[in-house]
Amino acid sequence: MHIPDGYLSPATCVVGYAIMIPFWATAVKKVKAVLNTKLVPLMVIGAAFSFVLMMFNVPIPGGTTAHAVGAGILAVILGPWAATICVSIALAIQALLFGDGGVFAFGFNCFNMALVIPFVTFFIYRTFAGNSEVTSNKRWIWGAIGSYIGINLAATCVGIELGLQPVLFHTAQGVPLYSPFPITVSVPAMLLAHLLMAGPVEAIATGGITRYFQLTNPSIIANQISARLAPAKAAFNKLWYVIIALIVLVPLGLLAPGGAFGEGEISDIKAAFGFVPAGLAALRGHYHGLLQDYGVPNSPFAASAPDLWHQSVGYYLAAVVGIALIAGITLLVTRMIAAREAKKSET
Repeated sequence: MHIPDGYLSPATCVVGYAIMIPFWATAVKKVKAVLNTKLVPLMVIGAAFSFVLMMFNVPIPGGTTAHAVGAGILAVILGPWAATICVSIALAIQALLFGDGGVFAFGFNCFNMALVIPFVTFFIYRTFAGNSEVTSNKRWIWGAIGSYIGINLAATCVGIELGLQPVLFHTAQGVPLYSPFPITVSVPAMLLAHLLMAGPVEAIATGGITRYFQLTNPSIIANQISARLAPAKAAFNKLWYVIIALIVLVPLGLLAPGGAFGEGEISDIKAAFGFVPAGLAALRGHYHGLLQDYGVPNSPFAASAPDLWHQSVGYYLAAVVGIALIAGITLLVTRMIAAREAKKSET
């Protein structure tokens, strides 16, 4: 679901940023209204969880892969606006540091994963379970259902965004300039991957974690509704244990064969279509992440190394570095928001 640069036209990318900028601004205002010392660590952990979960690729019939996002559970626990900030930060680190998702396409990547998934999940969750008891099974069941629908709607959006490119942007002879996939291919391909594999993973993560906190620390679930967060400090430590466990298991994401649909390299496009769209070729390669493709450059641990052990070491390093940066940036952003609000209150 990480659209690389070159698959969307510059005009489309501008539209993506134009859509997201007011949502980012609103998210900051909404989070600022409820931000306190208890919400900050939850947002830090939430952004880290989303980042590491997206490193777990699962195989899809047909030779491609997909992954969950973790935006559904963030919407249930933190609310959709905080989830938007957390997932956007995770996507920014992925794009800038690892080259996972385009810098130009960042707006639409955030629209799909940081906006559609959390808001759809939250709407369904609140509509069908919002007034139920904190320990009610409705909470985890509708959270799971909402996140499943949310990630599939997001996948549909990606398919439409890719599929409209050859219709809107082509040469006089009808040759696509950017994404060459027709909408009759892109939408079914995205839905196949997420209906069958990534969607169930997203639903299991949302339902499982919601149920876990219902049983162990229901105040986290209850406070999502009241916006007064006061979970015990021990709850944060347990969340970090989950992150650490995912880091330990993260090399499993390398076992899935093939790449994700719509994220192929120029050579993949040429092999599939016999040509490379001119606009796609022009936009590709303008930005190269420091740890491109989650590997260490010019080392035996590069992600392109043929040895799975070397790839695993690079993937471990990417996970640790990425989580550290995301945690630090999320903490900085939330504290800046809190400081600005405190200053405003004093005046």
